[in-house]
Amino acid sequence: MKWVVIILTAMLGFATAVAQDSLHTDKSHDMGVIRQTIRGFDRLEDEYIEPQHYEFTVMGQVTRTYESFELSSNGQSIRLAPDGLTKVGPYFGWRWFFLGYTFDIKNIGFGHNGLKNQLDLSIYSSQVGIDIFYRRSGDDYKIRDVKLGYGVDGELFEGMPFGGIDVGITGVSAYYIFNHGRFSYPAAFSQSTCQKISCGSWLAGAGYTHNTLDMDYDELEQALQNRMGTQELELDSGMMFKDIQYNDFMISGGYAYNWVFAKNWLFCASAQLALSYKTSYGKVADEKQGFDFSKVNLDGIWRFGLVYNNTRWYVGASAILRSNNYRTSRFKANNIFGSFNAYIGYNFVLKSKYKKKKKV
Repeated sequence: MKWVVIILTAMLGFATAVAQDSLHTDKSHDMGVIRQTIRGFDRLEDEYIEPQHYEFTVMGQVTRTYESFELSSNGQSIRLAPDGLTKVGPYFGWRWFFLGYTFDIKNIGFGHNGLKNQLDLSIYSSQVGIDIFYRRSGDDYKIRDVKLGYGVDGELFEGMPFGGIDVGITGVSAYYIFNHGRFSYPAAFSQSTCQKISCGSWLAGAGYTHNTLDMDYDELEQALQNRMGTQELELDSGMMFKDIQYNDFMISGGYAYNWVFAKNWLFCASAQLALSYKTSYGKVADEKQGFDFSKVNLDGIWRFGLVYNNTRWYVGASAILRSNNYRTSRFKANNIFGSFNAYIGYNFVLKSKYKKKKKV
């Protein structure tokens, strides 16, 4: 799927080059198709957007993460979530590419209990953006809410530690910005350009995620039973999963708006609804054979950004929230994960055309 996204991105760039070729036939003979394609990705109107003046950027970022997983079946449900983690890490950018790595400052080790990290790679141009993400959660989940039926007090379990679950999310998403000449997504989320005039744009995208959920059902059952005491525990069979793996193929559409409320200041909000085709495989406790299913569901992606950027220095904050929903006749599952980021960065190595302007 990753290569499909890359190929689609290249095709979009090639289409842009062909369109520009029909309008500027004289210039196209002076430029190779590849060079024209690359330039096509960053076509913008200077009246609305100030281009990036520098080749490279370095940035320090603090990230606060949120994650929640809820599983329900036949009126019973359980919601699990770890405590919010604070992560720090460096980022480095060159033109379209932005690579960063964050780690939990309380768990720097790389053992089973210590590996709690996140890797993000973003490629932003004025027309197309690609996000690649890798998340692995540790085993410090807690039970946040439990509904087991009449007569069972869910407050008994609230905040109870449960280490028998591991969650992993790996994925790639790409999107196309229709009004790319006047609206800049990179101005809000990669700080590579500056929006001068408030403007919005419709978005279209595609993506793929691979999710894993490994649960120790015996440990969960024992933990719940210990809190209930002599009261008998009866879990629906739809709650008795050992592990679930699911692949998510999606197409999305939405709208984003950049609000320039003061000089060098920008606030961005965007929302996308995704039509997702999900294929899953799982195992039920005490059963040798697994199960699989395919389903179409609606998911959501929300992004918010606030940034100050004077082309040399920038500082800001952003928030990204994703929701994945799974509904079958047997069970329902909802996975929400997001992050809040605060950062400060510095651009360096002035591009040659801006060096010439300074000399003049």
